[in-house]
Amino acid sequence: MKNPPASEVWYVTGSQHLYGEGPLRQVAANAQTVVDQLNASGRLPLPLVCKPIVTRPEEIRALCLEANATPNCTGLVLWMHTFSPSKMWIGGLSLLRKPVLHLHTQLNRDLPWSEIDMDFMNLNQAAHGDREHGFIHARLRLRRKVAVGHWSDLETQDRIAAWMRAGRAWADWQGGKFVRFGDNMRGVAVTEGDKVTAEAMFGFSVNTHGIGDLALVIDEVGDDAVARLCAEYEERYQVVDALRQGSERHESLRYAARQELGMRAFLEDGNYLGFTDNFQDLHGLKQLPGIATQRLMADGYGFGGEGDWKTSALVRAMKVIADGLPGGTSFMEDYTYDLNPEGHLVLGSHMLEVCPSIAAAKPSVEVHPLGIGGKEDPVRLVFDAPAGPALNAAMMDLGNRFRLLINEIDAVLPPQPLPKLPVARAVWRCRPDFKTACAAWIYAGGAHHTGFSYAVTTEHLEDLAEIAGIEVAVIDADTRLREFKARLRNDEIYYHLASGIGRP
Repeated sequence: MKNPPASEVWYVTGSQHLYGEGPLRQVAANAQTVVDQLNASGRLPLPLVCKPIVTRPEEIRALCLEANATPNCTGLVLWMHTFSPSKMWIGGLSLLRKPVLHLHTQLNRDLPWSEIDMDFMNLNQAAHGDREHGFIHARLRLRRKVAVGHWSDLETQDRIAAWMRAGRAWADWQGGKFVRFGDNMRGVAVTEGDKVTAEAMFGFSVNTHGIGDLALVIDEVGDDAVARLCAEYEERYQVVDALRQGSERHESLRYAARQELGMRAFLEDGNYLGFTDNFQDLHGLKQLPGIATQRLMADGYGFGGEGDWKTSALVRAMKVIADGLPGGTSFMEDYTYDLNPEGHLVLGSHMLEVCPSIAAAKPSVEVHPLGIGGKEDPVRLVFDAPAGPALNAAMMDLGNRFRLLINEIDAVLPPQPLPKLPVARAVWRCRPDFKTACAAWIYAGGAHHTGFSYAVTTEHLEDLAEIAGIEVAVIDADTRLREFKARLRNDEIYYHLASGIGRP
C-alpha cells in the first residue's frame, strides 16, 4: 500500500469526581483492560491508545484540542464507564475535528447477580452514562458512529474495525493531493465537480498538470531502468510472445515501462495519492497509459478515467479502507449488459485501466489497438475477475451536495470465454435485481465510473460518509424502488436545509 497514513485511535473514558479517588482508579484500570484486550484481539486494523480518564470540562477540552493537533490521531472512541454529566463535554466536543465512535459497552459481560451491591452499581453505570452522553451528541449534532455490545463480542469488534478503516481513509484525505493530467473528457457532465467545495469538505486538493509536464518526466527515464521493469513484467505476468525481448512489438512494452517509471516518479515527487488522465489529451505521449495505470492502482494510488477526480479520490479511499483485507479494489465502469431473461448480467471494464488486485489468475500482458485517442496501440494487463460478493460505489457532485452511491453486487465468472475482448473485466449480478438496481442507480444520478471492491463493505463507506457529512444512498438486497425514490426526495429537502445559505 502506497503511503498509508500512520494512525492510532484514542480510547477516552469519561467519569466524574462524585465517586471518590478509589473508584476513579478502578475506572482507569478497567479502561486499560478493555484497550489491552481489544488490541490483543487481532481484529482491529489500528492500535487503540488508552488516554487518562476525563472527569472535568477542562480535561475534556484539552484532550479534544490535543487530538485535533495530533496528525496520527485518526479518531476517538468514547465510553462512559460511569455517569459523566454531559454538559462537561460541550466545550470539548464543540471544538473536536476528529471522527468519533461512541462505544456503548461495560467492563463485565455477565452480571454477578448474587454479589451486586451499590458499590457495583455506582461503578458500572454505562447503561445510563452512555445514554446521557448520547444525548449531548444528538444535541450538538455530532457526526458519530454508535457501536453497541460487550467489547469482547466479535460483532462489536468488527463494528469498531470498520469505523477505524473509514477513519484511516478520512485521515488519508486530509491534506492529500490528487493530480489531473490534462482536463476532463470534453462534453461529459458527471466527471465535473466543484474542487473548492471538495477540498473544504473532504480535505484533499485537486490540481492540474499539463500532459506535457508528465511527458518530460517520462522521456527522462533511463534505458537500464526500462529494461529492468520489462524483465519484471516477464517474471510476474504472462507476456505474449510479440512483446518479449527480441520480438517485433517489444518496443511497445519498453515504452509502457517507461510510462510507468515516469508516472511513478511524478507521483512520488509530488506526493500525490492519485491521478486522472484523458485519452483526448495525450500530447507528447505515444500511448494512453495502460499497464502503468493498472500497476499504480495495485500499489494503492487512486485513479479516475477521463479526468474523473472524484472517482480517483474514492478509489484511493477504498484502497486505504481495504488495506490488509482479502480481495482487491479497482476503478471500474458498467460497460454493457447481458439481458437474457434467465439472468441479467453486467459486464464491467474500461478502456485499459482495471486494477490487477482483482485478477482471478495471473494476468496476461498484451498489446492491441484502442480504437480511440489516435495514438499507438497501448500495452495492458488482461484478466477476468473472480466470483464473490462485491460492491460498486460512485461519488457525484449534485450542485448542493455530494452523494455517495453504493450497489451491493455478486460477481460471477464470465459465462462464456471472451477471447476477443482485449481488456480486463468483471461480470456481476446486481442486488436486489438488475432492473431495480439500474433504475435506482439512474434515479440517484449515479456515475458510470465507480470504485469496485471485494474487500470494502457498505458499512465501511457508510462510516466514511458519516465522517464526511455527505449523503449516502444504498442499493442492496432489501431495496424497493418506491421507498428508494422517496428517500432521495427526502434527502433533497434535508441536505438543502442542512447546508444553510450555501456550500463552503
